[in-house]
Amino acid sequence: MSLPRARKALDDIPVYRPGKAASDEDHKLSSNENPFAPLPGVMERAAIELGRINRYPDAGMTALYQALSSKFGLSPDHFAASTGSVAVLYALLNAHLEDGDEIVYAWRSFEAYPIAADLTGATTVRVPLRPDATHDLDAMAAAVTDRTRVVLVCTPNNPTGPTVRAADLDRFLDAVPDRVLVVVDEAYVEFVRDPEAADGLAALASRGNVVVLRTFSKAYGLAGLRVGYAIARPAIAEAIRKATPPFAVTDLSQAAAVASLESQTALDERVEAIVQERIAMVAALRGQGWEVPETEANFVWLRLGDDSVDFAAACDPLSVRPFAGEGVRVSVGSPEVNAEFLARAAAWRRGR
Repeated sequence: MSLPRARKALDDIPVYRPGKAASDEDHKLSSNENPFAPLPGVMERAAIELGRINRYPDAGMTALYQALSSKFGLSPDHFAASTGSVAVLYALLNAHLEDGDEIVYAWRSFEAYPIAADLTGATTVRVPLRPDATHDLDAMAAAVTDRTRVVLVCTPNNPTGPTVRAADLDRFLDAVPDRVLVVVDEAYVEFVRDPEAADGLAALASRGNVVVLRTFSKAYGLAGLRVGYAIARPAIAEAIRKATPPFAVTDLSQAAAVASLESQTALDERVEAIVQERIAMVAALRGQGWEVPETEANFVWLRLGDDSVDFAAACDPLSVRPFAGEGVRVSVGSPEVNAEFLARAAAWRRGR
């Protein structure tokens, strides 16, 4: 029996692989989730919306955009939200890329980039990371051609952890033509402590071709409710909204996101606790003899090459994220679970 054929573009596109599930959610260090429960007020605000799920969501996301407007001091037409920043990225690329165009990004970087890019029919240009796992922005600028429409800059970079420095981003933006959209993906920006790190909002303030991606999934702990957003000049934000399915973000999710924005003090305390755990994990791993790149996110990266899959298996029942032939990404969890991971990492090194 023959079946209707999907687009040929899908033939070479892998299915996105989520982090491996763990028997105990606290032992799941594979998806960069926040180990804390939702912020104060979130559950109560979301519960109210459960009583009206027979109604369509506010497609204009009025309350969410107004809350973001207040937070960032920008008018609501600067924002475009969807089901996580990855969905915003898909809409953005669909709005700006077509057959014959090119998109440039660093590699290894976020696993969804090649999937989202290839679906548009555009040609992907991958620029290798530098040996220290940072973006090679000079090489990325050199890779821009007359066909380039979009460049992706992930900072901190997922899965390796380093940030792009502000001076380097400014120099890169000076080198890239204004017609090229530069997407600064800041999914982990709340965890950044490097004073020299790039600031996507500062770049956006002085450039018309910059888009900043943010999410409520990581620092805000709303991964299960799927809310992410772009910040861009109004015309670009409008194009993203046009390419986003209507009613994408539920009223429950919108209410939870707004409530999260109102709990800044609790957010800051939780993020700082995760940052301190990250610092301790990096120090412990380096003390064991691991080479760990600088990380400003809520995870660490171990270069394990061909041993990546075997190491991940040795961590069981902890779930970590292997990238076959490259390395393993390990999220920062609770102090107890982090200690368990460090013990397994030490045992692995002793056994080599």
